[in-house]
Order: sequence, then structure tokens, then C-alpha cells
Amino acid sequence: MKKLFVLASLLSVAPAVYSAASESAVPIDAKAAFDRLRSLVGTWEARPETARIRVTYELIGGGSALVERATAENMSPMETVYHLDGSRLILTHYCMLGNQPRMQARTFNQATGELKFEFLDVTNLAGPGAAHMHNVTFRFVDADHLASQWQLFENGRLESTESFQLTRVR
Repeated sequence: MKKLFVLASLLSVAPAVYSAASESAVPIDAKAAFDRLRSLVGTWEARPETARIRVTYELIGGGSALVERATAENMSPMETVYHLDGSRLILTHYCMLGNQPRMQARTFNQATGELKFEFLDVTNLAGPGAAHMHNVTFRFVDADHLASQWQLFENGRLESTESFQLTRVR
């Protein structure tokens, strides 16, 4: 009887779980989001307290991928490649930590210019709890201003958030 009660309880919440999962799985307009990213082609700068950061965006592969290259004094260059994968928008971040997290665009609000990527997986991770970039949010302020927030996870939880305010230089 106890097993039957547990099974009945699980079945009663299953429709709610399925409904919530299917609502959160609403596909974004990946092509529109990628087109917005492609408008970043050029050179950008951020001036945080520590050092000037230069970011360049370049289209490669006949326009099928966007490469972001970030450099700063005393920092190993990093690259992030954005591309469509069918109906998904994916990024791979080649991090100075030596690993390569992949993220998928989950929300894109064209009106506010906000594009959010969430963690998919990571290659070359030193260990299960090793530090890695996990999520990133972009906000397209206007044609010459971009805000981004990169979240670093370690031991399965948010360790820090790095925010950048980029301005187009050319």
C-alpha cells in the first residue's frame, strides 16, 4: 500500500513537472540572436579598474561563425566562437584557465537587447569542481555599447561575476 501511495503521489506531480519543463524549453529565435551578435564585428574596449581590455569580433567561415578575441595586459588572450547549430545558438569559450566551456543561448529579448547563454558542458576540465565559465549575459545597449556579465563557477556554485562595459572603437 505504501508503494502505491508513493507512485500515486509521483504521478500526480508529473504533469506539473512536464509542463514546467516544456515551458522553459521554448526555443529562442537563434538566427535573430546570431544576427545581433554578428553586428559586433569590429574593435571594442573596456576600461575596468585593473587594465584596459581590447575585444575584437570577426566573422569567419563565410559568415557562419563569429570569433571574439579578448586581450589585456598581463592576461593570456582568450577566444570565444559563436555559431548556429540547427535551431540552437552555441558558444565555445577558449579560456585562460585552460578549459573550453560550451554554452547555449536560452533567452533573447530583442526589445531589451538581452541575450543569455547557459552552460552545456566543458572540455579539458582539471577536475569535477574546477573553476570554469558557466553562464554569460549580453546586453546590447546600442550600436556602440555592449555590456556583458560572465559567471565563474567552482565546486558547483557561483564563485564570481565579471562585468564589462564595452565601447566600440572602430
